[in-house]
Amino acid sequence: MYVIETRGLTKSYGTMEEVRVHALRGVDLEVREGELLAIMGPSGSGKSTLLHILGGVEVPSSGQVLLEGVDLALLNDDARTIMRRERMGFIFQSFNLLPAFTAEENISLPLELAGVPSGEARRRSIDMLKMVGMSHRKHHIPGTLSGGEQQRVAIGRALVMEPALLLADEPTGNLDSVNGRQVTALLRGLASDHKQTIVMVTHDGEVAKQADRLIRLRDGLIEKDGMVTRERPIVKEVLPMKDVKPLIPKPVVRTCLFKRTM
Repeated sequence: MYVIETRGLTKSYGTMEEVRVHALRGVDLEVREGELLAIMGPSGSGKSTLLHILGGVEVPSSGQVLLEGVDLALLNDDARTIMRRERMGFIFQSFNLLPAFTAEENISLPLELAGVPSGEARRRSIDMLKMVGMSHRKHHIPGTLSGGEQQRVAIGRALVMEPALLLADEPTGNLDSVNGRQVTALLRGLASDHKQTIVMVTHDGEVAKQADRLIRLRDGLIEKDGMVTRERPIVKEVLPMKDVKPLIPKPVVRTCLFKRTM
């Protein structure tokens, strides 16, 4: 079953033909449950527009956007807002955490806005913090967290409503290479171990290598669409940010299988 699917998707901006911008020119796309899809392409290729339409933030000029079989293009603003809140999670390059709220409060907020009792919201928030390796920082506000830690909290917030689709817009764009690799490993593990469907826009080829599938956009069209052969295994264990220690091999103890005879 496809979690998200587009058929003949187009998007144009402007009313006069001579100045109209055709951001998408007929995109057909299917993403299966548990698939991690990376989207790449040069600036102006339509990546952000496609992500916005998949997330119900914008509506297409023509075509269909089917989330679990429901065409988002046919919904009104209120219905699309409900779909975004209940069936989608969003991860942003700039984290977008509330600065006065702790990590735990940032994650529990979507639940409380949805009417979940505060005790249950807190319990689920703590579970999410454990999943993303941030339970030891649950009482910290964003300003006291590193960029990698903030992004992990943001991922927990995106997951807490148990969305069908997770949309990530340059999730490692504001991170250094070490934290970027750890966030990428976390996303990889969510897809592999928890069957979370993820669509991720990235400029980083190393991040894209950890996807199941990669599409390249150019001029509003899919130029390439293919499976990714991952070159090296991803470390699934979530380590505290900036606390990556080199693996020291244990000494090999050799034992003699035969007794000496005198």
